[in-house]
Amino acid sequence: MNLILIILSALGSFIATNVDDIFVLMLLFSQAKAQNQPSDGFTPNMEMTGNRIYNRDIVIGQYLGFGILVLISLLATFGVTLIPDQWVGLLGLIPIYLGVKLFIKGEDEDEGNILSNLSKFNKFYLSVAFITFANGGDNIGIYVPFFSTLSFNQLVITVVTFFIMVAVWCFIGYRLAKFRYVSETLEKYGRWIIPIVFVGLGIYIMLENETFSALLNLF
Repeated sequence: MNLILIILSALGSFIATNVDDIFVLMLLFSQAKAQNQPSDGFTPNMEMTGNRIYNRDIVIGQYLGFGILVLISLLATFGVTLIPDQWVGLLGLIPIYLGVKLFIKGEDEDEGNILSNLSKFNKFYLSVAFITFANGGDNIGIYVPFFSTLSFNQLVITVVTFFIMVAVWCFIGYRLAKFRYVSETLEKYGRWIIPIVFVGLGIYIMLENETFSALLNLF
């Protein structure tokens, strides 16, 4: 397999398994923008700094979450299985929890607090990492057989391509969030859209991995 074919295969695998991440990133970047709109008591420089912090955390969280997915996939490729396949779907509970948390708090707090509500941890990027990891739980089932067909050098090229594409994905999500119609819609209805998307994402992850069937079989 030549270099171009390896890169094309890696691009195809990444795009096929991460299309839904574009929408999640767009939501997060749009809320980072809304969180730091100029308001009384803050100077433009302070607002701009806060915006950069949230954007940076989104990128770091995306890389961290995706990196964990790749690491687990590599371990599984070499025979180290950390999570049984039928229980990978339990990762869907993470976005469901975050979605419900946002919905409950959103009724009492203004939409400018969505990102702070989303952060279960002291660092916002950890929440983003957990969302990315949960959303990519089913990626492992695709990456493992794909990785197993590659030599060590091909595997290195594939992983490097994956991480370059994470940056591309973040850039696309950031640019989409800056479109006026998109940003205005998400700023206006974000407190409802984001919880619904997260809960729906969690349910989809569990359905995709047949987790509900596995849970029913326990009884």
